[in-house]
Amino acid sequence: MALETQALSQLFLLYSWFVLAAVLGFVLLIARFYQRFSGERTFYRWFGLPVVLYGLAAVRFASIDQVAGDPLGDLLAGAAGLSLVILIGRLYRQMTRGRGII
Repeated sequence: MALETQALSQLFLLYSWFVLAAVLGFVLLIARFYQRFSGERTFYRWFGLPVVLYGLAAVRFASIDQVAGDPLGDLLAGAAGLSLVILIGRLYRQMTRGRGII
């Protein structure tokens, strides 16, 4: 019974990474589209970094059967979150600058 629960939690953990990767891929496509048609550089390729870091964190958490509390996994997830906040914040400012939006 415990083995089935462990396998199920690992499955859900890795499945959530695929959903997150799809959402971040969509944001990457938005940044690429904006770069192509505005002529401004958006560094859209850097959106792959959080995907990779979140993927490494998910694999780490799944391999030790924990969702938090592991220093390496927490560091990877934190670095992914920080890089994502920086990239999305920069893209937001770039896309809304001078358009009357905060």
